[in-house]
Amino acid sequence: MQQKKFLLWFDEIRIEDVPSVGGKNASLGEMYRDLKPQGVKIPNGFATTSEAYWHFLNSAGILDKLKEAMSGLNKSDMKDLAARGNRARELILKSDLPEDMWAEIKEAYDRLGDEYGADPDVAVRSSATAEDLPTASFAGQQETFLNVRGYQELK
Repeated sequence: MQQKKFLLWFDEIRIEDVPSVGGKNASLGEMYRDLKPQGVKIPNGFATTSEAYWHFLNSAGILDKLKEAMSGLNKSDMKDLAARGNRARELILKSDLPEDMWAEIKEAYDRLGDEYGADPDVAVRSSATAEDLPTASFAGQQETFLNVRGYQELK
């Protein structure tokens, strides 16, 4: 098995990993590690890391384009904000995952299949590294995808 670079399994994640996997995933890791041995049913899973995010942006060659799209942003102008957000979303959605990262995700998904049965339904959720700050919460602003099944839906 190849060395993991872009994801961590729940049993590997600690609360100290918030900068790498975000608050939700760090909490899931803590619960999985601490409560599962006590009999609490918590499904296994994995989190992609902030390293994976930066690798995607750099491999796709869109980092500078995203910076350009946000340059001069007027946060008070909702039309401008929406247009720039749409441009950023378009850049991301039109970009392919790097093959090395996609291979690691597929391998992890297959491991879940070994544990729960072929092509398991999974949830794909955000866990931003700065989603919940001491002075602000951004919960609910990212998309969640439930009952994702198979490579095509996962990608």
